[in-house]
This record gives sequence, structure tokens and C-alpha cells, in this order.
Amino acid sequence: MKKQRPKTYTISAVAEQFELHPQTLRLYEREGLLKPSRSEGNTRLYTDTDLERLEVILSLTRDLGVNLAGVEIILNMREKMDTMQQEFERFFEYLQSHVEEFSHFTETPPPEAGALVPISRLKRSVPAKRSGTANAKSAR
Repeated sequence: MKKQRPKTYTISAVAEQFELHPQTLRLYEREGLLKPSRSEGNTRLYTDTDLERLEVILSLTRDLGVNLAGVEIILNMREKMDTMQQEFERFFEYLQSHVEEFSHFTETPPPEAGALVPISRLKRSVPAKRSGTANAKSAR
């Protein structure tokens, strides 16, 4: 079975589709906002993922007036958030698959379980903070 390559688009096709000058796409690449792959002849090849990223860039710059430095920060934050979301989902799946192992943690251990520090359930009263303005005299 032959592995199917993802569909790619040339810089001129992308520029026309998004009503951009090709130099704008080159600028986005120089700034690190887009990273198109290259053909053997060194032609820029944009994938659907690149086009989705370009749509975000254009939305930020055209619709919201964000400059390129701001776009870079926002894109980096989005990537970090996506990574964190994936890590959270993997952790949640782990917890779900091991729920039986963790179920005994919900039970209160007996006193003879050997707690290192006794737990006091008595509430201690916390002294109220004194206000520094109580003795202040008004300036005249």
C-alpha cells in the first residue's frame, strides 16, 4: 500500500487564495510564524496545517490589529495550551484506567496507620490584623 502524501500548495497559490503578496508569506516565514516544507527544488510547500495557521495569523493581524511580535506570543501560548491539554487528557485517561487502585485513598486511614504528624481538627482562632491607619493623624 502506497503511503499518501499530504496535499501541498505553492506560495503563489496560497498568496492568491488569501489575497496576500508572496512577500508577506516570506516575511511570516522569516519571522518564524510559518514553516512551510520545501520540495527538492527548494520550492515552498504549504500544507493544510500551514493554511490553518495562516488563517489564525491573518485573523489576529487583520481583524484584531495584533502586530507580528504579538502574533508570535499568541501562537506560542496556543501551542503550550494544546500541549497542556494533551497532557491533561493523558493523565485523566490514566486516572480513569487506574480508578480501582486509587479508590482506597478515599478512606480515612486508621490511627494505627502510623501518621507522622497528628492531624488536629480543632479550629484555632487567628488574631485580627491591626490597621496601621488607626493611630494616624490627619495631615494639615
